[in-house]
Amino acid sequence: MFGLSPWELLIVFLAILLLFGARRLPEIGSSLGKGIREFKDSIKDVEAEVRGEITGTPESSPTAASEKEPAKPQPSADA
Repeated sequence: MFGLSPWELLIVFLAILLLFGARRLPEIGSSLGKGIREFKDSIKDVEAEVRGEITGTPESSPTAASEKEPAKPQPSADA
Protein backbone atom coordinates (compact mmCIF):
# COMPACT_ATOMS: atom_id res chain seq x y z
CA MET A 1 0.00 0.00 0.00
CA PHE A 2 1.71 3.20 -1.25
CA GLY A 3 5.09 1.47 -0.91
CA LEU A 4 4.90 1.63 2.90
CA SER A 5 4.85 -1.33 5.21
CA PRO A 6 2.29 -1.54 8.01
CA TRP A 7 5.02 -0.70 10.55
CA GLU A 8 5.99 2.45 8.65
CA LEU A 9 2.34 3.52 8.48
CA LEU A 10 2.04 2.97 12.23
CA ILE A 11 5.10 5.12 12.87
CA VAL A 12 3.75 7.89 10.65
CA PHE A 13 0.39 7.77 12.42
CA LEU A 14 2.04 7.94 15.83
CA ALA A 15 4.17 10.90 14.75
CA ILE A 16 1.06 12.74 13.55
CA LEU A 17 -0.69 11.89 16.81
CA LEU A 18 2.22 13.31 18.80
CA LEU A 19 2.41 16.47 16.68
CA PHE A 20 -1.28 17.39 16.65
CA GLY A 21 -2.73 15.59 19.66
CA ALA A 22 -5.83 13.45 19.97
CA ARG A 23 -8.21 16.44 20.12
CA ARG A 24 -7.05 18.02 16.88
CA LEU A 25 -7.08 14.86 14.73
CA PRO A 26 -10.89 14.77 14.24
CA GLU A 27 -10.89 18.48 13.37
CA ILE A 28 -8.10 17.99 10.85
CA GLY A 29 -9.90 15.00 9.33
CA SER A 30 -13.16 16.89 9.11
CA SER A 31 -11.63 19.93 7.43
CA LEU A 32 -9.67 17.71 5.05
CA GLY A 33 -12.89 15.89 4.11
CA LYS A 34 -14.71 19.17 3.49
CA GLY A 35 -11.88 20.41 1.32
CA ILE A 36 -11.87 17.24 -0.76
CA ARG A 37 -15.65 17.41 -1.12
CA GLU A 38 -15.51 21.04 -2.31
CA PHE A 39 -12.74 20.15 -4.75
CA LYS A 40 -14.81 17.30 -6.22
CA ASP A 41 -17.84 19.58 -6.54
CA SER A 42 -15.82 22.21 -8.37
CA ILE A 43 -14.39 19.57 -10.69
CA LYS A 44 -17.93 18.39 -11.50
CA ASP A 45 -18.99 21.97 -12.23
CA VAL A 46 -16.06 22.51 -14.57
CA GLU A 47 -16.76 19.21 -16.34
CA ALA A 48 -20.42 20.22 -16.78
CA GLU A 49 -19.35 23.58 -18.24
CA VAL A 50 -16.97 21.93 -20.68
CA ARG A 51 -19.61 19.39 -21.75
CA GLY A 52 -22.09 22.22 -22.23
CA GLU A 53 -19.67 24.16 -24.41
CA ILE A 54 -18.85 21.09 -26.47
CA THR A 55 -22.46 20.07 -27.06
CA GLY A 56 -23.77 23.63 -27.27
CA THR A 57 -26.33 23.14 -24.52
CA PRO A 58 -25.60 24.27 -21.00
CA GLU A 59 -25.74 21.52 -18.41
CA SER A 60 -27.77 22.42 -15.35
CA SER A 61 -25.89 22.43 -12.09
CA PRO A 62 -26.97 24.10 -8.85
CA THR A 63 -24.03 26.50 -8.74
CA ALA A 64 -24.14 27.34 -12.43
CA ALA A 65 -27.83 28.23 -12.25
CA SER A 66 -27.34 30.50 -9.27
CA GLU A 67 -24.37 32.27 -10.88
CA LYS A 68 -26.31 33.12 -14.05
CA GLU A 69 -29.37 34.34 -12.15
CA PRO A 70 -29.39 38.16 -11.89
CA ALA A 71 -29.35 39.64 -8.42
CA LYS A 72 -32.65 41.08 -7.21
CA PRO A 73 -32.48 44.73 -6.16
CA GLN A 74 -32.87 45.35 -2.44
CA PRO A 75 -35.59 47.78 -1.34
CA SER A 76 -34.17 50.98 0.01
CA ALA A 77 -34.69 51.83 3.68
CA ASP A 78 -35.41 55.56 3.06
CA ALA A 79 -38.43 54.98 0.78
